[in-house]
Amino acid sequence: RWLFDQAMCTLYAFCGVLFGLCSLASLTVLSTVCCLKVCYPAYGRCWGSRFSRSHATGLLLAVWAYALAFAAAPLAQWGSYGPEPYGTACCITWEASSREATLYILALLIFCYLLPCLLILVSYVLILWTVWVSRRAVRQH
Repeated sequence: RWLFDQAMCTLYAFCGVLFGLCSLASLTVLSTVCCLKVCYPAYGRCWGSRFSRSHATGLLLAVWAYALAFAAAPLAQWGSYGPEPYGTACCITWEASSREATLYILALLIFCYLLPCLLILVSYVLILWTVWVSRRAVRQH
């Protein structure tokens, strides 16, 4: 069973959601940047020939802000944190008790799972396609 009080349960769940969302959002940004660099090399020339530290800092801040917005939502009463079904840890309360909780869970599904996974998938498909087309062009010459 969960050994601590509700405040620790909320903190534990908040950290789990925040770091999980940061992880997936970071992978999404990384795959997108790789796709832009490999598939659209002229696009990078708008920012200079190198991906600068300020670009990386801006993207990292955006990732953390995105994750923080969704992780903090239950603290603002949009969704909630509570014990998991087995009672040994805490996470998002998946059993929606209100319309707002249902909308939060749907927003998480769409914006924090489906959209990042789709962007990652599309990025790597475009990278593989670009490499395949390039290899084919080199073989023909």
